[in-house]
Amino acid sequence: MKRHESNVAYRVPYADTDQMGVVYYGNYLVYFERARNALLRGLDLCYAEIEQRGFGLPVLSAHVDYKAAARYDDVLEIRGWLGDLRAIRLRVDCAVYRGDTLLAIGHTVHALVDRKTLRPVKMPADMTDIFRRALGEGDE
Repeated sequence: MKRHESNVAYRVPYADTDQMGVVYYGNYLVYFERARNALLRGLDLCYAEIEQRGFGLPVLSAHVDYKAAARYDDVLEIRGWLGDLRAIRLRVDCAVYRGDTLLAIGHTVHALVDRKTLRPVKMPADMTDIFRRALGEGDE
C-alpha cells in the first residue's frame, strides 16, 4: 500500500518575504501547517472533527532544514506525509519545492491530548487505523 501524501500549491505573497526579498524563515512552519491540514483533510479526518471528538494535536517539536530561498511570487509545492506513528504521538514530514528545487524539508511532532485537561491520551483505534493507512501500512 502506498503512503498518503498531501500536495498544496501556494503562490508566495509579498507579506511572506523579509527585507532581503526572500520568504521569512518562520513562514515555512506555516507552510508545513498548510500541508498538515491538507493531509488530515485527505484522510477524512480534519482538525474540526478531531476537536469535536474532544482531542487536540499540539505541536511538541518542529524542525526545518533550509536548502534554498523562495521569493515573492514563486509558486511553491508544499508536500506533507505521515512520517511516524506512536500510541500518543505522530510526526508529519514536509517538503517545500519550487519546481524541482527542494527549498526546505522538515517535520513537526504532535501529541494527541484531551482538550479539557491537555494531557496526552492514547489514540482511539479508528484514528490509529486511519494513520496506519496514511503510512502505507495495512491491507491493500
